[in-house]
Amino acid sequence: MSGAVIIGAGPGIGQAVARRFAREGLPIALIARSERTLRAAAEAVAPSGVPVVVLQADSADQAGLTAALDKAAGAHGVPDVVVYNAAIIRADAPGELSVRGHMEAWAVNVVGALNAAAHVAPAMAARGSGTFLVTGGMPEPKPEYVSLSLGKAGVRTLVTLLDQAYGPAGVHVASVTVAGPVAPGTDFDPDDIAEHYWRLHTQPRQEWEEEALHAGRSR
Repeated sequence: MSGAVIIGAGPGIGQAVARRFAREGLPIALIARSERTLRAAAEAVAPSGVPVVVLQADSADQAGLTAALDKAAGAHGVPDVVVYNAAIIRADAPGELSVRGHMEAWAVNVVGALNAAAHVAPAMAARGSGTFLVTGGMPEPKPEYVSLSLGKAGVRTLVTLLDQAYGPAGVHVASVTVAGPVAPGTDFDPDDIAEHYWRLHTQPRQEWEEEALHAGRSR
């Protein structure tokens, strides 16, 4: 196994997904903007005993992200799965955010995922297998979260485009849509959400889904 790459390995979903894949024995590459975030994520994965590499990069910096992905591939090979979990999550109503603010949010929420996929998916396609997963959200747009709603709508379109481009060559592209605030011990516990990522990664090709929705625990 050549491992899993988690882009946006912060507390919550990023760390939970890293732990979930590490539990299955996959080597892990963690990418985040902050050294502190990377240290915490590496400590969270350490008990699994799998090889872990930590790489500092901003998902909105194409050159930096590409370099980190190359280092991850150099350490563990072409990844089996890449999870794009980076996002700018903030409240902003219509007209509140500047053009620059919208562009910064779009760069992280959508363009970073596009750049990551464009860099790693061709090698996955050449191999004939791989998974590229993006953390989605906002199943219904909310006027108090304009930039995030736009970004998550963009993620859905991006997943479709990437599936059209790389799916026929064996790359499973999908999103996990989280329909609520993530917090341990709630209906949106990150460990519960992480199960969707593992399930999508291990789906037989004939059962591939393009989106998994986490709307809370089953009652």
